[in-house]
Amino acid sequence: MANSAQATDNVVEMQQPSTRAKVQAFGGFLTNMVLPNIGAFIAWGLLTALFIPSGWIPNEELAQIVGPAINYLLPLLLAITGGRMVGGQRGAVMGAIGAIGLIVGSDIPMFLGAMVIGPAGGWVIKKFDKLIENRIPAGFEMIVNNFSIGILGFILMILSFYFIGPTIEAANNLVTAAIEALVATGLLPLLSLINEPAKVLFLNNVIDQGIYYPLGMQATAEAGKSIYFTVASNPGPGLGLLVAFTFFGKKTARRTAPGAMIIHFVGGIHELYFPYVLMKPLTIIGMILGGMSGIAVFSLFDAGLVAGPSPGSIIAYLGLTPKGSFVGIIAGVLAGAIVTFLVTSVILKMDKSSEETDELASSVEKTKSMKQEGKQVSKSTSNTKQAASKKIDTVSFACDAGAGSSALGATTFRKKLKKRGIEDIEVKHYRIEDVPDHSDVVVVHADLVDRAKMSHNDKEIITIENYINDPNLDPLLDRLENQ
Repeated sequence: MANSAQATDNVVEMQQPSTRAKVQAFGGFLTNMVLPNIGAFIAWGLLTALFIPSGWIPNEELAQIVGPAINYLLPLLLAITGGRMVGGQRGAVMGAIGAIGLIVGSDIPMFLGAMVIGPAGGWVIKKFDKLIENRIPAGFEMIVNNFSIGILGFILMILSFYFIGPTIEAANNLVTAAIEALVATGLLPLLSLINEPAKVLFLNNVIDQGIYYPLGMQATAEAGKSIYFTVASNPGPGLGLLVAFTFFGKKTARRTAPGAMIIHFVGGIHELYFPYVLMKPLTIIGMILGGMSGIAVFSLFDAGLVAGPSPGSIIAYLGLTPKGSFVGIIAGVLAGAIVTFLVTSVILKMDKSSEETDELASSVEKTKSMKQEGKQVSKSTSNTKQAASKKIDTVSFACDAGAGSSALGATTFRKKLKKRGIEDIEVKHYRIEDVPDHSDVVVVHADLVDRAKMSHNDKEIITIENYINDPNLDPLLDRLENQ
């Protein structure tokens, strides 16, 4: 079978997941609580932008929906989703019961609380169901199932009202006070020192979904907009980086940057620029300075968005910009792009490496050595032969949330299969933890491989760096063509 040995160079052996992989998984869990409910958040943002007294078309009657929606609807949706992720439908009910205790017992919108109590409720009922499994007398199943949720939910609701809610509210107030202090002293741009490196290491969802979005919703409820939605999602710096690579990059980087630029800026898939930063680590300086510049301009114009832009595209930015913030938002995005472009251009022009060095194609190896903790390539000959000889029917592209870069990778790969006349291979995209058991091959970004191994050690895992044209996928294409 053609290229069989080469095709399995990226099959990863079992090992303990790194701390970073666990943090990524946590961020992914938060994302998958938020992502299914983004439509509701956007609906609330549009309601706020249009109908509050400072909105585009103030309407006192419709504005009455704003408060109940942010205090009840959105936290309950988060809690229900989190509970279902852990404990199925019974977990969803438990999460909602626990969340209502938080909501009524606090004075702030309980987004953080809902993201805690929802999964906690799911875990409690899951453990209880496991405990009584096969122990319920025949005919008593319904009464046990209903009263178990009723009693446990009642206890969780009381605990949430008196203890869990106040604790989470105090922690929320502490974080809010710290970030507001940055705002008051003009040091908010310093957040880019954390945001930009975290993004290229796929840790952005931890801070975005866990901190900035909840704080942004609270601020929007009071002021009709929030800068917190922009501090980590600005598409400007990524645009500037890719424009710089378009003009001053080498070989593959220069060829692929224009396509990545469009997908990143218009489509909102930020993962497209991560390999370029990892290929030239010094360019993170341009990203940080661009992020700082964008935040500084947003602050200068007192600009903000009415909801979290998901995906972080210019279309989402403009769609969620309230009255009076368009100039500031556009200026902040442009400032981030221009500063990043200028700094990155200098870094790339100072690079004296040979034109013959195709660094983007070799960035997989760089990433392995620089960014992966304890990453090893499988050295087992028998396992290699077994993986290479197995017929492949299903290829699953996986990413953090299962809706952005993995979708792009799967679509691109299907087109390549079609060009080769291969039409009987199933190619789909998923969140890493949701990859189905029948998948033969799992394709993930190199920075997510540790997390993939936590759930799919029994599968062949192929790592990539570029979702559009990664050389690590060529051997897989050859195998599929020749099998």
